[in-house]
Amino acid sequence: MKLARVGVIAAAVLAVATLAWAQKPDFSGTWTLDPAASDQPAGGGGGGGGGRGGGRGGILGMGPTTVKQSATELVVESTMGDNKVTRTYKLDGSESKNSVMGRGGQPMESVSTAKFDGAKLVIVSKQQMGDQAVETTEAWTVSGSTLTVESTNARGTQKRVYKK
Repeated sequence: MKLARVGVIAAAVLAVATLAWAQKPDFSGTWTLDPAASDQPAGGGGGGGGGRGGGRGGILGMGPTTVKQSATELVVESTMGDNKVTRTYKLDGSESKNSVMGRGGQPMESVSTAKFDGAKLVIVSKQQMGDQAVETTEAWTVSGSTLTVESTNARGTQKRVYKK
């Protein structure tokens, strides 16, 4: 009988631990880039085409960006110049299509997948720039009021830190 109680208690502890582990972080909020804590773009300065995901701050951008998260999707709203840009990512690993600015300000389609890897959100985006396919992987982590995004593409890895 004591062994049965120990087994039930152990199962309950395991169930609670599993639920705690399965909880996904919430990226919701308004985020602003912290330049002092972030890597500088390759080559210094403001960076090139935003379509590559690195030079202009990637998905979140350089200015204040609002992120809304539900159980099924992540919506990222930012302003680029006078234009409000909204991108939506499904969080189940299926494809999401968004329009992004490419070279010369020309709109182009970005196809992305987003899914959680433990407490990290990984977003892989692909764009076709002329005859070249460009892929960017962003790994998002949040701790309190700090969001860290590590963006990797053919030009290397860049870390950007945002504050609420």
